Amino acid sequence: MQLSLQLSGTDLHSALITERHEMKANPMKKNTRRPAALAIPQRGTSGAIVLAALALPGVWQAPAHAQAPEKGVIAIKHLHYQESQPGLKRITVNSPSVYLLAPVGGDWALEGSLVVDSLSGATPRWQTAVSSASVQRERRTAGDVKVTRYFERSSYSVGVSHSTENDYVSTAVSLGGSWSTADNNTTWNIGVGSSDDVIKPTSGAVNNPPGTQRKRSTEMLVGLTQVLSKNDIVQANFTFTTGEGFYSDPYKLLDERPEARKQAAGLLRWNHHFEDDGSTLRSGYRYYRDSYGIKAHQLQFEWAKPLGDSFMVSPSVRYYTQNAARFYIDPVLDANGQIVIPTTAPAGLKSGDQRLSSFGAVTVGLKADYKLTPDFSVDGKLEAYEQRGDWQGSGKGTKGLDPFKATFVQFGARYRF
Repeated sequence: MQLSLQLSGTDLHSALITERHEMKANPMKKNTRRPAALAIPQRGTSGAIVLAALALPGVWQAPAHAQAPEKGVIAIKHLHYQESQPGLKRITVNSPSVYLLAPVGGDWALEGSLVVDSLSGATPRWQTAVSSASVQRERRTAGDVKVTRYFERSSYSVGVSHSTENDYVSTAVSLGGSWSTADNNTTWNIGVGSSDDVIKPTSGAVNNPPGTQRKRSTEMLVGLTQVLSKNDIVQANFTFTTGEGFYSDPYKLLDERPEARKQAAGLLRWNHHFEDDGSTLRSGYRYYRDSYGIKAHQLQFEWAKPLGDSFMVSPSVRYYTQNAARFYIDPVLDANGQIVIPTTAPAGLKSGDQRLSSFGAVTVGLKADYKLTPDFSVDGKLEAYEQRGDWQGSGKGTKGLDPFKATFVQFGARYRF
């Protein structure tokens, strides 16, 4: 049996699409990867859009050897995302998407995806104060294209992605390559990408800068995948991102952030296959730090368990913890325990964005895959996320913020031709 570490189309699509609602709450995270606080260190700011160009949402894998696909793939997904806090039903996102992979001439492959997000709901302008929540309705359209050339033991790719909505336009390009050893047990991967974002705050902005703003970033990735045995495979990735431009949030009160950000992250993954029952345990650890002063740890486990020849269930659990950014402002509470919204701006850099606070979070999920024919399958996935200051790993989480919850529901179908 040959194992591979992979990020499924379901996961990557969820990662890219559900975070995009943060534009109104946090433009520095546009086109990144998870809603609310999950997005802060998950893949970096420009990282997700760069990875989207390097690895489109079909099946990205770091294989034991580079090999051109023998069949094409078409997949459709629909994601529903809902977030809430006590006293406020926050953002709702509905996001249908389509993905296509087409082999060309035996040594080439063309991939492309298209997604349309519809967002509605409310988000607080200051920490979790319900009284400061503002209503949002918007729509985003995004597309990606990637071309890959395969050789005997290597592959090279170039990708382009573009995302647009009424107040934010983002374009990214990327290059990637992989090289395998003669025994196909070791694969090196590198990638580099660049994104250019244009921010045009609308009349709903409360922290409105003059004119159009820009943000440019560059990300570099290097990774190693190693087959240890017929039942074990490990992967190590390192990414570094640097960016300059407008990182403040025009839709949050008194928000002023540095005009540059550097981010670094290391990821370790290990998949172990159990021959007796055919299941696979997928485990991973990620460490992240940035120039804002945020340091974060994430630990995740997923167990893929086949039930017969056609059905598989995959329960998962993930724990995440981070400290606060240096310029994050802790909430001030009144006599009734309610958050006080400041009327004057503190001196220097500052932000009351909950996602820059100190907190811990737990995500539990369940995915089911059913193969109707050898080439046609359907899947569904449910994830529940909850974030609290009390769950911060060192016990020093931010006090006074309401708990934050989010639910992801996704259904899809995949056909190989």
